[in-house]
Amino acid sequence: MSANGGTKAIVAALLANIGIAVTKFIAFLLSGSSSMLAESIHSVADSGNQGLLLLGGKRARREATPQHPFGYGRERYIYAFIVSIVLFSVGGLFALYEAYHKWDHEEGIKSWHWLPVVVLVAAIIMESFSFRTAIKESNHIRGNQSWVRFIRRAKAPELPVVLLEDFGALVGLVFALFGVGMTLITGNGRWDAAGTAMIGILLVTIAIVLAIETKSLLLGEGAEQHDLDAIERAITDGPEVERIIHMKTLYLGPEELMVAAKIAVRACESAQDLARGINAAEARIRAAVPIARVIYLEPDIYSATAAEAGTGAAADTAVPQPQDASGEAAGRPGG
Repeated sequence: MSANGGTKAIVAALLANIGIAVTKFIAFLLSGSSSMLAESIHSVADSGNQGLLLLGGKRARREATPQHPFGYGRERYIYAFIVSIVLFSVGGLFALYEAYHKWDHEEGIKSWHWLPVVVLVAAIIMESFSFRTAIKESNHIRGNQSWVRFIRRAKAPELPVVLLEDFGALVGLVFALFGVGMTLITGNGRWDAAGTAMIGILLVTIAIVLAIETKSLLLGEGAEQHDLDAIERAITDGPEVERIIHMKTLYLGPEELMVAAKIAVRACESAQDLARGINAAEARIRAAVPIARVIYLEPDIYSATAAEAGTGAAADTAVPQPQDASGEAAGRPGG
């Protein structure tokens, strides 16, 4: 659902931004407003960003290869990170430069004085429909999370990116409307430059937030606590598993989770019984958390004595660690 919803939100934002960018450029050429120029570049950057998100989604669907055995799901994170760079450089830094230039070379709006206002109001209306689509699609997967937590914890990057871009676009349009309106009222072009600077600061701030969140996804995040609890219950619900010794999870992509665990198994009469028990545990995990598609379970025998001694819960079957000259184990404790 998140992939389809994300694509729908991206397409809606792309179509809106292309139309908005064209009208803003026309308004800039006729009026000479720096706020309109900054907003035009902002819309062009947003359109390019949405194109990047669509490209990332398409490339992420490629089949796994021997060189990339876990597939290309995390490519969606890479393109989302590129979006933050584009938004920072093309949108934010350009707007700040334009504001600096216009502040030193003060110019009012030369002609078609009220055209920028009309264009900005129309852009706010169109952008609102795009933002509404992003909110609607996000609500399908947001649940009862706050918007801040959703943006920070979402594993699929497209919806948070579009939400922040659309929100930034709406606020930026308000800033531009403020700068243009005050310039028309006072005849002082520095109000236009001030509106442009506000747009630049806003875009740089959003770009930094996006970069931080997508960096975390690129580094690799584990499962949320509710999924961890479900996986633990699934593993230990069967008669063949005594307990979990340790477990790690990692998102290979927004809809693909890897689970690796060392489990303490009960006594078995044959290797066939052991393999059957592990397969049953894997099936329970996939039923409880469907996105857990890559699962590695390592069987071992739990040792309460070793666990109490702090040498590893499965130390009885662990390979002995090499020792240094003092007789202490050179590596980490077993288990």
